[in-house]
Amino acid sequence: QVQLVESGGGLVQAGGSLRLSCVASRSIYSFNYMRWYRQAPGKQRDWVATIARSGSTNYADSVQGRFIISRNVVKYTVYLQMNSLKPEDAAVYYCNAVDYEGEYWGQGTQVTVSS
Repeated sequence: QVQLVESGGGLVQAGGSLRLSCVASRSIYSFNYMRWYRQAPGKQRDWVATIARSGSTNYADSVQGRFIISRNVVKYTVYLQMNSLKPEDAAVYYCNAVDYEGEYWGQGTQVTVSS
């Protein structure tokens, strides 16, 4: 059973930064992709960023240039560095991992951005 545990959420002022972490229960090289999603109240869950096994990254247009996804393979951890935060970035952020058998989700971490 794969477990993903997010942390690092909290309250930040607009323009500030936060770094989210997602620790997996096994090597992150075992996943084809690891992604971050977010879900604001009353809205659908939206994709934010992806890091592939190769290390290549992709971002949603709304966060391009402000967020950075990275990883530490020794620590089984994927990060999301969020800079220049805006009130519209407030949401529960979820870590997602995909392998050949399916996909897995963490429990989420809340990010609140005050204006």
